[in-house]
Amino acid sequence: MAERFIPALGHAWLTRFYDPVLRWTMREATFKSRLVAQADVRPGHRVLDLGCGTATLTILVKRSQPDAEVVGLDGDPEVLRRAAAKIAAAGVDIALSRGWSDRLPHEDGCFDRVVTSLLLHHLSSEAKRRTLAEVHRVLRPGGQIHIADWGQAQDVVMRGAFLAIQFLDGFATTTDNVRGRLPAMLRDAGFAEVRETARLRTIFGTLSLYRGERPR
Repeated sequence: MAERFIPALGHAWLTRFYDPVLRWTMREATFKSRLVAQADVRPGHRVLDLGCGTATLTILVKRSQPDAEVVGLDGDPEVLRRAAAKIAAAGVDIALSRGWSDRLPHEDGCFDRVVTSLLLHHLSSEAKRRTLAEVHRVLRPGGQIHIADWGQAQDVVMRGAFLAIQFLDGFATTTDNVRGRLPAMLRDAGFAEVRETARLRTIFGTLSLYRGERPR
């Protein structure tokens, strides 16, 4: 991201609370397990967890398929430090690197899957477009992106609940999500077979799962 860096939960001093907040308020185990199942990682696959945060999802992906190569990337050095500690404690082999989602330090067509959780709502519309274009670039033909992030509210209750996230993370970056624009952005980036696969109610609003595929 070329723009101002936004830490987890919007402020650096809140990073220490990131894992417990997700665990107790966001149905984290449910949505991340569903995202991993949706990604259907196979032996020999190379997987990028984009915006890996403290590596909860990264570790789940690796445990789901130990014969896959899993890479985590994030721009926040503090969450990467926490991620490294969690990976060491889990005893799994995962590579971590620091980088920006719209300037990925990877060559063309080098991943079979890209997974990302709660990253895109931190990005402006333009940064979302650049990020999705970069994901398309680094995926092999037939490779897939799998996303968990805030989506269009099912009803007025979920829309009201999402205001808390918008006040924390900013209205400018979250509007695309709550207006349901992510599928169109995926298609604009060149992805096919794009669809929203699930909607989950949380205390902060509607969390959606999406998928797309780089055409063969």
